[in-house]
Formats: sequence, structure tokens, C-alpha cells
Amino acid sequence: MYPNDGFRELGRHECLRLLATASIGRIVYTRHALPAVVPVNFGLDADGAVLLRTSAASELARAVDGAVVAFEADAADAETHSGWSAVVTGRAEIVTDPAEAARLERIGPRSWAPSPEEVFVRIEPELVTGRELVGGRTMYGLHLSA
Repeated sequence: MYPNDGFRELGRHECLRLLATASIGRIVYTRHALPAVVPVNFGLDADGAVLLRTSAASELARAVDGAVVAFEADAADAETHSGWSAVVTGRAEIVTDPAEAARLERIGPRSWAPSPEEVFVRIEPELVTGRELVGGRTMYGLHLSA
């Protein structure tokens, strides 16, 4: 990365703080040996784990259980050419413990497309990275207009 490219690396805590302000993100997983990306609504647990809620019979639930996945959320302002992106990479698991599922039922995200049998998916935040575009587009330290 060039020193004046307009981006600022974000630390783990800042990424988690920003993720807590978003409600929609994208989960990246493997489907038929190829990358797949699905938009989802989500929440964060107190420890920073990403929480999803989906149909127990969904392809997503089957594909991600026990797999390493990436989750990304962002915000952008087209007028000011600014924004941020944060990525959580870690193992996803279907929550099977009844007590934990009951706790998440109280605090977890609500599905935007409810189904009769839903499960919670927890993504443990093993790697958390992000960056922020500040000051609009820049090249060699000079601000460029759109």
C-alpha cells in the first residue's frame, strides 16, 4: 500500500465497533469448490463473534458448519468518497447447545426471511481486518475531484 493512497488500516477493536453499526453484510464460503457470497443480516455477540440466523435446511447452513469463512460489512458515502470495510475470518459453526441457542434467541439477530426451523451460525473472529477510505480519492498525495 502506498503511504498517500487515502486508506487507513483499522485495528481489531475499531473494526468490531464499526461492524456493530451495520446490519447487513456478506458471508463468503465455498460452494461446489468455488467461492460463494451471500448477503445476510447479522449481529455481533459480546465477544465479537458474528451471528447469523438462517433456515436449518438451507444450503448456507449445510455449507458453512465447521468451515472457515469470511464475513464482510461496510459503509460508503458516495458524495464524500469515504467509507470503511471490515472483514472477520474464522470458523463458522451451527449453535447446537440448547442453552446457548436460547440465549441467542433473546439477543441474536432476527431473520429477515423467517422459516419454521431456524439455526444460529456463529463465526469466531480469528482474524479481524479492515480499512477506511479517508479524504476521498487521492493520488500521490493530491486530492482528485470526481
